[in-house]
Amino acid sequence: MTTGTVLVADDDAAIRTVLNQALSRAGYSVRLTSNAATLWRWVAEGEGDVVVTDVVMPDENVFDLLPRIKRTRPDLPVVVMSAQNTFMTAIRASEKGAYDYLPKPFNLKELVAVVGRAMAEPRGPRRPAAEEDRPEELPLVGRSPAMQDIYRILARLMQTDLTVMISGESGTGKELVARALHDYGKRRKGPFVAVNMAAIPRDLIESELFGHERGAFTGAQTRSAGRFEQAEGGTLFLDEIGDMPMDAQTRLLRVLQQGEYTTVGGRTPIRTDVRIVAATNKDLRNLIRQGLFREDLFFRLNVVPIRLPPLRERADDIPDLVRHFLALAEKQGLPAKTVEAGALEAMQRYRWPGNIRELENLIRRLTALYPQERITAAVVEAELNPGVELESHVADEDANDLNGAVERFLNRYFAEFGANLPPPGLYHRILREVELPLISAALGATRGNQIKASELLGLNRNTLRKKMRDLDIQVSRRSI
Repeated sequence: MTTGTVLVADDDAAIRTVLNQALSRAGYSVRLTSNAATLWRWVAEGEGDVVVTDVVMPDENVFDLLPRIKRTRPDLPVVVMSAQNTFMTAIRASEKGAYDYLPKPFNLKELVAVVGRAMAEPRGPRRPAAEEDRPEELPLVGRSPAMQDIYRILARLMQTDLTVMISGESGTGKELVARALHDYGKRRKGPFVAVNMAAIPRDLIESELFGHERGAFTGAQTRSAGRFEQAEGGTLFLDEIGDMPMDAQTRLLRVLQQGEYTTVGGRTPIRTDVRIVAATNKDLRNLIRQGLFREDLFFRLNVVPIRLPPLRERADDIPDLVRHFLALAEKQGLPAKTVEAGALEAMQRYRWPGNIRELENLIRRLTALYPQERITAAVVEAELNPGVELESHVADEDANDLNGAVERFLNRYFAEFGANLPPPGLYHRILREVELPLISAALGATRGNQIKASELLGLNRNTLRKKMRDLDIQVSRRSI
């Protein structure tokens, strides 16, 4: 039977009720409060075995309370929940000594499991990490579930020297993750050195990494320090590790196994204190099967694997990323821009083969080259889909033809009645005869793109959709 008391603090009554039911069913005693003052009193009086608390409380931010809890009861596990689901929230929770961080909305089974682990672990103080010299910029952006998992992993790794393998398609931000591990970890005061295996001639990789002695090879006129020496006390980021030749892999394996290396042409082993973070956009297990990558090196590098999702798998993060890149562009002297909702929708439908790098380049291009302050859906689609701009001219010509159709209808209408007063309802008769072909022509000119058709017609997109339903206009959607 599970035993122990969980102190729950959240100003949302519904969340308190749900947590009370879930934790009680798991066999725990539960005490509930809606404020930080009561939580602090319980902790100070020695109550509770685990704390589960929201960050933002009516009377105090829990990040301000956590240092007092850690000083008073350093072995009390505190699980932090937050709806402010950013990388910095996870980092602050780790720095303040929280046992774990869970983004809202959370998975109840996961929360109960976290509480169970906290109850079962041997009691010992979880020391808060130092916050000095921490970068101010937000290094990673996104609130999607996939990014929340990555934030939690990174927060747990900050105060370790574990080797990390980051995998993901080109442009997903692998170097950003490596820099975050360094800039927010205990090696932040040391150097961060990045080297791209694919960008170095294969016969120079060993010299680049480990350095060389004078005369080690033709052209080696002086001793040269390698990247390991440059990264001493800090982090060495080995990007595109799958492109490392086998001889260099053997040397790297020795570093990971023994903590030392020799320079090219050197004889004396050199001790090294470097954290290694590797990255790849290739399937290393497939390279192992082909005999192109050492299996023992893979297991040494893959201590903590982190997979970065492609942007198409985290499309909900695109609005946050766009705002982030717009702010960066403005700081760099480019004009301030805003993006309309339809433009964001167009970006979320796009597949982004170049991932975040492609999105950032698009925002830079739009802010630099387009004079309009507001970025529209038509502009975004013209950039993402070559040929859309040409289609807009076709659409304009069709619209001009339809203006002539309205004039011809009016002439025919009055000719029918001659000098007699026409029957009432002229306006609605014109709409019935002209609206259907007008909307159909606009949709045809834009190949079924409702965003662009609504802009062409000067209609709200929801209005266009209603008229299409009322007039039973069917179009096949094309993928953007």
